[in-house]
Amino acid sequence: MMVLNTSQFSAIRGERMNKSELTQIDDVAKADLKQLLMQYHTSSNGLTSQAAADRLAQDGPNTIRNVKKRSEILVFIENFTSMMAILLWISGIIAMAAHMVELGIAIWAVNVINGCFSYWQQHAAQKATDSLKKMLPSYVKVRRDGQSLRVNTEDVVTGDLIELQAGDAVPADARIITSANLEIDESSLTGESVPVDKTPEYHHDQGEFSQDNMLFAGTVTTNGTALALVYATGMDTEFGRIATLTQGQKKVVYPLQRELNHLTRQLTIIAMVIGIAFFGLAIFFVHYPVANSFIFALGMIVAFIPEGLLPTVTLSLAQGTQRMAKRHALLKNLNSVETLGETTVICSDKTGTLTQNQMTVNHLWLAGNTYDVTGTGYVTNGKIMAGNQAVSLEQDSDLTTLIRIATLDNDTSVDEGTSNEKAKILGTPTEAALVILTRKAGEDRQALTKQFERLGELPFDSKRKLMSTITKTPAGNWLIYTKGALGSELAACDRILDKGVVRPLTEQDRQRIVAANEQYAREGLRSLAFSYREVTADDPLVGTKIADYTPQTAETHMVFVGLMVMSDPPRPEIYDAVQKCHRARIRIIMVTGDSPVTAKSIATKIGITSANARVISGDELDQLSDDELRQALKGEVIFARVAPEHKFRIVSMCQKNGEIVASTGDGVNDAPALKRADIGIAMGVTGTDVAKDAADMILTDDNFASIVSAIEEGRTVYSNLQKFLLYILNSNVPEAAPSVVFLLTRGLVPLPLTVMQILTVDLGTDLLPALGLGIEKPEPGMMDQPPRPQNSHLLNRQIIWKAFGLYGLVASIISTCAYFFVNYVHGWPNVALAASGSLYAQATTMTLGAIIFCQIAAAMNCRTQISSVFSVGLFSNRRIWLGIVVEIVLLGILMEVPLLQEIFNTAPLNSAEWLFLACIPIPLFLLEEGRKLLVRHLRVRSQS
Repeated sequence: MMVLNTSQFSAIRGERMNKSELTQIDDVAKADLKQLLMQYHTSSNGLTSQAAADRLAQDGPNTIRNVKKRSEILVFIENFTSMMAILLWISGIIAMAAHMVELGIAIWAVNVINGCFSYWQQHAAQKATDSLKKMLPSYVKVRRDGQSLRVNTEDVVTGDLIELQAGDAVPADARIITSANLEIDESSLTGESVPVDKTPEYHHDQGEFSQDNMLFAGTVTTNGTALALVYATGMDTEFGRIATLTQGQKKVVYPLQRELNHLTRQLTIIAMVIGIAFFGLAIFFVHYPVANSFIFALGMIVAFIPEGLLPTVTLSLAQGTQRMAKRHALLKNLNSVETLGETTVICSDKTGTLTQNQMTVNHLWLAGNTYDVTGTGYVTNGKIMAGNQAVSLEQDSDLTTLIRIATLDNDTSVDEGTSNEKAKILGTPTEAALVILTRKAGEDRQALTKQFERLGELPFDSKRKLMSTITKTPAGNWLIYTKGALGSELAACDRILDKGVVRPLTEQDRQRIVAANEQYAREGLRSLAFSYREVTADDPLVGTKIADYTPQTAETHMVFVGLMVMSDPPRPEIYDAVQKCHRARIRIIMVTGDSPVTAKSIATKIGITSANARVISGDELDQLSDDELRQALKGEVIFARVAPEHKFRIVSMCQKNGEIVASTGDGVNDAPALKRADIGIAMGVTGTDVAKDAADMILTDDNFASIVSAIEEGRTVYSNLQKFLLYILNSNVPEAAPSVVFLLTRGLVPLPLTVMQILTVDLGTDLLPALGLGIEKPEPGMMDQPPRPQNSHLLNRQIIWKAFGLYGLVASIISTCAYFFVNYVHGWPNVALAASGSLYAQATTMTLGAIIFCQIAAAMNCRTQISSVFSVGLFSNRRIWLGIVVEIVLLGILMEVPLLQEIFNTAPLNSAEWLFLACIPIPLFLLEEGRKLLVRHLRVRSQS
């Protein structure tokens, strides 16, 4: 679903909401739940799959449609009304008024073709962007046929029972059936940033959308869990109704757009100044007629305007993001590409990002026994291997209790699938590992959950790092099952289960448990601690309502049971990705909730840091001042046992150190850090909807290596923009040089290149090779260079020097020599230079041809900045070669078609002249290859 601007919601809600609509919401909120289920033909088992499919076909997908889409006609017209376009319209009128109709038509043709070209590229870029949006599906758990299924939010229908937990976006308007500690962020509807409590009971406070038992599309679950009945989807939701009045938002101008707009204005002003200067020189220095001087100056203006710059950049960005998508990184905004190229620090989670996120239980620790279950077959036929002995749950009551807590204090479910599908585990990898272990140990989870009824739960909280469920035993007793981080668990326990006997937890017990946990951590393993509490007759909680249970009252006086120890091996590709970051001068800072020992073990193992890295815990971080933290961030550092809220401070201090920060996250509390970071990166597989909404980029595989690939692509896109700019600008000099010769000789040398021929270069031969440069693949060694400085610009000194002082100057000399070559063959300097006729047409055609063949060499030379073109493949970029073929074919058509000969002042060339042109690109290409080889050699020497 789209997210609409909060202020716009607030501004119009008074206009939209009326009594009938309020009554409709209240009617659903007040209705008897059983009657409501009957009304929507559903039950506590949810809809049947067939009923859901029928309703989806009848009502359509659960999406917000764009009801105020901009008119394509207006979008098309905008491409013909820029400052430069208006100037060319006026110039065409003046040319026609001066009785140069062909020139006026040609100038207008420039506008028409360039406008159509711009519109086509905008359309292509939008199409690419839309295709990326389709790759960002949102999912929700629904109950159908009595089972929990994970479906696309577009497939949610009225009558569905949706299951929500912290981090989920509410996909449709719904009535709460059951909930536990549920809090909803309704700021998108109400403008209030503080989450509100929600319960199944109806209560209506003052203000709109304030019914306690109602959920609305576009809001977000920040805490707790809920089961709710969907009663409105898509445009029928409150969100959808408001959307009809709020679409058509004002576009945001991003830094890259501002720089491109600034660059366009700069080049336009330069062109105008040059044009005015040439106009004055033509009149006062050469004594040209005013009309001819104006046309002459107009040619200079056109020569220096990079037509198609902005749309080509947009298309280049879109194609770059599509390449990123193929490498599992989806950018939500094209302009984020610029920031990726500047990234200097990556603040990365460990689990699932650096590791495989495939948790496997391999050790079980109990006070009276331990189980090493690292090998295959460690759990078989309902028995767990303890050394060489197979132990059943009946043989070890402590083990039975541990397995039971892992089974019942667990929100992960199993979708058994169909005969054609494999079973799927719906939940977190950690809980999934527990489910797999308990299933293999012979515990029937479905039967156990029916036997031990869940009465309520205290959802996991990143601050207390615990999750608890309250269950009712077959005997009618209440049990509180808790799992979580060892430190938090031990703090809540005062007893321990030891060989079936509950006894006081001694200091010696605590030391033994901590020592075992630290040993596992040194091996890079992660542990979960388990405990329970029986609410007996003398327990203070007796008589307390489940809704009134709090962590402070329930998670105390617990009985410690044991540890389940898991491994999550590093991803195989992480080692190469980390080395790439080091070569690219990008620092990696691990920020994890795991123990300091585990974090350092993993970081050292995969090469993020050395063994000398400083490890800062969350508690230590709280004690550090901002200056101390900033100083620590300048060295090798790992953050362990930190809460997601700590990320915001870490990211902020990195930025104050002058870093460009990319930060990963997947949870609700990660959202502030993701928004704060220069590039927020959410996990596409395990990430919550809140994290994805706050992020700039989403990883479809949750893989750190994909971040590195995205940075490489970001650098490549920016490099390609500079290549494109270099190619476009380098032809400006040879276009202007003939006019300079004409001025310096005070008209004794006739114009070697006509205005119409200048238009041919700008409009016809520049475009396709330039587009080819915009999609060039990453250059070898791209990740061996440091990040681009923040104050760098697209048009830098190096590009100016290459465009005007190297490529442009060489092309100017060659094209001018080509003009004199034709005249020399026909008797010059013994005869005067022709100012008209077939010889003049042949000479100007030769000048045009030389510029085009210099462009061919420039297109190849611009493909790489330092590396040899052969290293990327001489023929690997087919679009450039297509552009080269089109250039040559176009030149041939202009020379051979009589009508075009008259309009463009061209003439056929003989074989010797064609041979002259064909020889131009080869030495230019080889000379540039030699220069790049010398630069590479000097860089190697300077680094050695």
